[in-house]
Amino acid sequence: MSATETRLLTIFAPAKINLYLHITGRLDNGYHILDSLVAFADIGDSIEIESATEFEFRIEGPYAGGFGPKDRDHSPDSSNLVVQAVWALARAAQKIPNVRIKLTKNLPIASGLGGGSSDAAAVIWGLLEWWKIPRQTHYLQGLMARLGADIPACLTCAPVRVRGIGDILDPAPAMNEIPIVLVNPGKPCLTGEVFSRFNGSYREPMALPPSLEKSGALISFLAQQRNDLMKPASETVPEIGNVLNILNVQDGCTLARLTGSGATCFGLFDDEAKARKAAKSIAADNPDWWVKSGWLNRPERY
Repeated sequence: MSATETRLLTIFAPAKINLYLHITGRLDNGYHILDSLVAFADIGDSIEIESATEFEFRIEGPYAGGFGPKDRDHSPDSSNLVVQAVWALARAAQKIPNVRIKLTKNLPIASGLGGGSSDAAAVIWGLLEWWKIPRQTHYLQGLMARLGADIPACLTCAPVRVRGIGDILDPAPAMNEIPIVLVNPGKPCLTGEVFSRFNGSYREPMALPPSLEKSGALISFLAQQRNDLMKPASETVPEIGNVLNILNVQDGCTLARLTGSGATCFGLFDDEAKARKAAKSIAADNPDWWVKSGWLNRPERY
């Protein structure tokens, strides 16, 4: 059923997981060059689009309180990526944004899960359908890249290898769905601060295997990689070490790692029931933490 028939469209904005994150260099403008294998979980925010006489925007959900006035502003001067995406696409497509957008914020803010970029990608995805704009439209990639480096990778919410400053997207090896637990210690971890603390050596880009579908292949491959932002992120939020230690001792956890610039960590599990049990146990012992279990590589837009 189309958006125009329902007059309401709900789009899922999944958490982005950096399964590994290597830093391979730095540009003259200060931006770091990355090499990362990215996948998406069935845990995330949601975007609702419905008809309105003029553009409206509101934020709800457990983390709505973290947004200030500029983030709630619905004008083109808003600091919110969702609002910026609406106005940018409306201008490019020569559309009037007579829609009401509701963002339900379920992911912690500044948590390394790409929430803002995923939210913006979700609203772009939804408006393309709402306005019947082909997804191959020539201006779309440039528009997304100007909004934010992570947004193009988030549009399809499918596994992808990300290089450059996030602007180079390569096909990812085939991967199966895998149970996952996400844990955030309740502390924001600002990307700019983490990158400013990075003083490690740069890595050489590597070759990826064509497939990571066989049992244990993904874990064996990831165990040889790392997140190069682990040290600076832990200096920013020391609780990250505790999160990883707790994930590592859970029954069935085959790999635990920081995602993105932190402070969220993920644990991959060999069994869904064990993942749910681990999440329940961690949350009970740490009531101030954000803990969710789900599946990696199982996001659904609608």
